[in-house]
Amino acid sequence: MNIGIRLGAPVEPTIWTYERIKNTYGEITDYVKDYINFAADDDANGPFYFLRALYDDAKDRDITPNDVARAWLNYTREGIGMFWWGGYGISTEHTAYVNLKKGVPAPQSGSIQQNGQLMAEQIGGQIFIDTWGLVNPGNPKKAADFGEAAARVSHDGEGVYGARFFCAAIAAAFETSDITAIIEAGLAQVPAESTYNRVARAVLKFHAENPNDFRACRDMLERDWGYDKYRGVCHMIPNAGVCILAMIYGQGDFNRTVEIATMCGWDTDCNAGNVGTVLGVAAGIAGIADKYRKPINDSIVMSGISGYLNILDIPTYAKELAILGYRLAGEPCPADLKESFVEDEIYFDFELPGSTHNIRISDPFFCQAKHSTEKAFKGTGSLEVVFDRMTRGEKSKIFYKPFYTRQDFSDERYSPVFSPKAFSGQTVSMEIYLDQWGGNETMGIAPYIRLANSKKELVQGYVKLVNEEWIHVEFQIPDSEGELIDEVGLVLEAYSTRKPKSLGRIFIDQFRIYGKADYTIDFKKQSVDFGCITPFAHNLGAWSIENGAMYLMTAETAEAYTGAYFAKDYSFSVQVNPHYGHSHLAAVRVQGAMRGYHAGFDGENQVSLFINDFGFKKLVSAPYAWQHDQNYMFKVTVQGSTITLYINDEEVLKHFDDTFAYGMFGVSTIAAARTSYSNIRFTEI
Repeated sequence: MNIGIRLGAPVEPTIWTYERIKNTYGEITDYVKDYINFAADDDANGPFYFLRALYDDAKDRDITPNDVARAWLNYTREGIGMFWWGGYGISTEHTAYVNLKKGVPAPQSGSIQQNGQLMAEQIGGQIFIDTWGLVNPGNPKKAADFGEAAARVSHDGEGVYGARFFCAAIAAAFETSDITAIIEAGLAQVPAESTYNRVARAVLKFHAENPNDFRACRDMLERDWGYDKYRGVCHMIPNAGVCILAMIYGQGDFNRTVEIATMCGWDTDCNAGNVGTVLGVAAGIAGIADKYRKPINDSIVMSGISGYLNILDIPTYAKELAILGYRLAGEPCPADLKESFVEDEIYFDFELPGSTHNIRISDPFFCQAKHSTEKAFKGTGSLEVVFDRMTRGEKSKIFYKPFYTRQDFSDERYSPVFSPKAFSGQTVSMEIYLDQWGGNETMGIAPYIRLANSKKELVQGYVKLVNEEWIHVEFQIPDSEGELIDEVGLVLEAYSTRKPKSLGRIFIDQFRIYGKADYTIDFKKQSVDFGCITPFAHNLGAWSIENGAMYLMTAETAEAYTGAYFAKDYSFSVQVNPHYGHSHLAAVRVQGAMRGYHAGFDGENQVSLFINDFGFKKLVSAPYAWQHDQNYMFKVTVQGSTITLYINDEEVLKHFDDTFAYGMFGVSTIAAARTSYSNIRFTEI
């Protein structure tokens, strides 16, 4: 899916017309643009975040449109990221979101009755649904039903049929690679009299008569099914035609299919992404060219409300989808699959074919990394790093990137924001095997982390590898002193003299970052990235860094969250200076914009604890004399079902509630306010 998105994104409409793509690039056979890292995209945001309805609400039953609508509201930062905010009545998703916020329930929020037929039949119902097909393998009917439920939050009519088609096609592709059979399985879940089915049949008929010229078929679509007939920003029907065209002319070849979808224009990234999912399942990893897979390096980023969840490791997510598939099918999940997926830590076992888990190399002249099944500490896979003719003092870093800043991206697509996935106090461990072919000294390694702002590398002790043996390497992440960590890994160093040079391989397996975090955030060492103060994701309000503090000014409810999404028991402290207004809160166990606890100043001389569960409810209050423009140290501790608020080391509130067992931390207000926040510390219990 993400290969298709990345291939099609640089030639999206409206500037890039079909003719302009053809005249500029001709036959597309590779990515047309290089990226430092590919930024977030709405076509990936929706499938990832909306699927969380299976965790939040539909835990033991089929989903409903309302379940997915709640995911929309919970994981979206209003007005930024997630999807295209093109205006109410222009962007279907923007329109549906506003409807939901105003209390219009799903599926009315996306209905023709509410929004009109033109708005309801745009392409979004087709592009945000791939994961519903992936978690229902071999069950096209159930996949289509789930896709329809999700699509009805924002779409109706033909817009829903696109969801049914693609979810069914994805599900069918698990059981056959015959592209005609896959297309028919998808169309079987769409009404025969629908326009969606008719445009698909028109393409299939044209292909049967002209099997070797996809551009002639594209001309037919332009003439008979084009944007002049199906209006709006990106209507479902012309793009559905392109998707069928790409699949039938691609004839089961993944690479050719996403290339054709891109060359056909219209909504290029959406179409190439959709057909990429279908063909990715059908063709498997072996069918995906290295030129397309390697730049992605098993990682993409998102732009939802959790900076932690926004960093996605694809092999780990593939396991999660498989586990959900077993759950939805009512079948027992294999023990080894369950054990290999750990949602609340970094665990890379390199078991899936070709997996690299986004491990990177700093100097590709000396080192190259790839997946291997030749050596494994556990299971069958590992990461193989070839080092080529290195001499004393020459080094290359081998590292995972647990955090990103703006300088890591070429553009600002959908404004991704990030919270680190590695923290001071945690443990990093891995198994390393040396297979050295040449050199008069054994290679050595030094574990290290890098700080995101200063770029300072904190290198741990030197470890000499042992040839033809696995060794265990483990270290505790040192105090980052208020900075964030953006690299975790090894410095591989040669100790051989010039002749003979060091040549060989190391294998890395069982890479983990785990344990209790204990760290501070110093705003003098942070920056403004994608409109947010690192490492926070802001939702509403105006935020800046002023005098070494994070400063908020807002006329309404506003929030800023960071930290590990699955953190359970912890203590969070922050110095709060309330400048104006009567709501100044610290937030804990936050699971999104609509779920979490908030504690602090609430009115004159009062403190309160709120639960936000799709609406704020006051749980408990107590008197507390406080003043504006004074510093107060808030500390909120969550342990089990106990929530305790301390102010200046004095316990002022304690309450018991077990609604939320885990979540992010941050700061918030539920009314107009100006506030400064500084001296943040987070400690897991």
